[in-house]
Amino acid sequence: MVKVPWVLKTIKFTKKRPYEYNADGYYIVDNKLEHKTKKTKVTVITPVFNAEKYLRRTIDSVINQTMGFENIEYLLVDDCSTDSSRDILLEYSSKYENIFAVFLECNTGTPGQPRNLGVQLSTSKYITFLDADDWLEPNGLEVLHDILEKTGDDYVVGKTIQLKNDGSKIVGEHESCKERRNVSPYSIPHIFQHLGPRARMVRASVIKENRIVFPEMKFAEDKQFFMDVLIHCNTISTTKAPIYYLNRLDDNDASLTKQTNIMQKTDSNIKVIHYILQKNLEPEKEKMIMNRLYEFDSITRLFNTGHFQKTKLKQLYYNKFNEILKTTNGLRYDITENFHNPLNKVAFELFKEGKTKQLEKLFEWEKKEKVKNVLIKDNLPYYVAPFLDEKHQNIRVPMLAIFKEDQFYDNKYILDFTVYGDYVDRITDVIIRDREDVNLEYSFPVEVDRGGEGRLVVDMELLKQLPSSSYSMFLRYDDYNKINIRKMNENQIRYENRDFTFYTTIHSNVGLKVQ
Repeated sequence: MVKVPWVLKTIKFTKKRPYEYNADGYYIVDNKLEHKTKKTKVTVITPVFNAEKYLRRTIDSVINQTMGFENIEYLLVDDCSTDSSRDILLEYSSKYENIFAVFLECNTGTPGQPRNLGVQLSTSKYITFLDADDWLEPNGLEVLHDILEKTGDDYVVGKTIQLKNDGSKIVGEHESCKERRNVSPYSIPHIFQHLGPRARMVRASVIKENRIVFPEMKFAEDKQFFMDVLIHCNTISTTKAPIYYLNRLDDNDASLTKQTNIMQKTDSNIKVIHYILQKNLEPEKEKMIMNRLYEFDSITRLFNTGHFQKTKLKQLYYNKFNEILKTTNGLRYDITENFHNPLNKVAFELFKEGKTKQLEKLFEWEKKEKVKNVLIKDNLPYYVAPFLDEKHQNIRVPMLAIFKEDQFYDNKYILDFTVYGDYVDRITDVIIRDREDVNLEYSFPVEVDRGGEGRLVVDMELLKQLPSSSYSMFLRYDDYNKINIRKMNENQIRYENRDFTFYTTIHSNVGLKVQ
């Protein structure tokens, strides 16, 4: 067997299979790792379970990498699939000397354990993860590898594009909005958000020397793992390059599994909270990490959801949130100081005051009222929730942009708007992004004065270069934060036999349709 610097906890198995499983309950097809002699640059680890539908595409995306497949060690760990996944792995393993199929004797119930085994068996300088129904950009591994080689950083992350039946979107734009090199993880405010195992590459020594493992949990195991990785990284890099395609083509957000497992998921998040707290990190670092766990996982995921609105068992949710609140006892800071969404701070205060009925109405309003009433007070924006008590009904909004007028003049499109909020002086540009293909994105500079009066001027010759499609439009500030411009009318021009329509979306924002 391959010698490794540390050994995972042995998983006990009882069910027999027609393979020669070792004492730790796994079998490496043809014992290929014993005979491996060629050194590789990157190890790709894929956990597999009943993945026959997309598995070939996933594997092929690794084989066809521009860095050369001979430089890649590909470990696919099958968690006792019952479909044709193992046959597919046997086929590829027989054809490629650096594809290593590993079969577990019994299903572990989580992708964490197969990933841990992949890390244990890996021999390359760098490690990356790829799920069995996702795929990589052809040059994805080369981009990440070259950045780590040039910078000496411990970790690099690029762009993830999520594909759904109704279009695509970028996941975690803070990770891929700009080229960063040799920066502290804590210099990126949202870095602990969106910590799935995609589009990132890690120096193997960081994982192995610090004994970082995916915990034995059905949920949140990847979150804890990558929080641990980032805690142990001295410097990291980010890149704008597309790396990873997250397959959600058959995803159903209202699935029964997601509804029935919310309590289990929250229990897993509580375990992660305790795990991070026991590390006794510096307060500012701990606050950044805990914000993800308290705001996003404990408020947004628990209350701002369809299953919370529909359930008649809301008291179960409140009991669970009380468990979460107990973990805040003894914290060295106010957990709401770092909340990114003001709505969550209001919800937290309502819960602490015992006003759960108002909390329920708050999230019902958040989902139903797509175009919310706005109040401007002292040049700052607020959403008005009239059903709440006077203390809470004006909900502070960090940034708000309101359409004033637009026109086509002298072969130019001119849009005037007003911006209110905290970061008016940090607005840099307008993004026009294809709704179907988020890789098609165009940036246009804007001028915004100190009073928040802004103007976008775009030459029609530039607009003419846009492919026919529907586009979202955003104002961008602080590298990756975006806001829409609220608009209540439509303006259209025909230019060189093409129609350019700046219209109002169903949420009263500016959109562009090019025909």
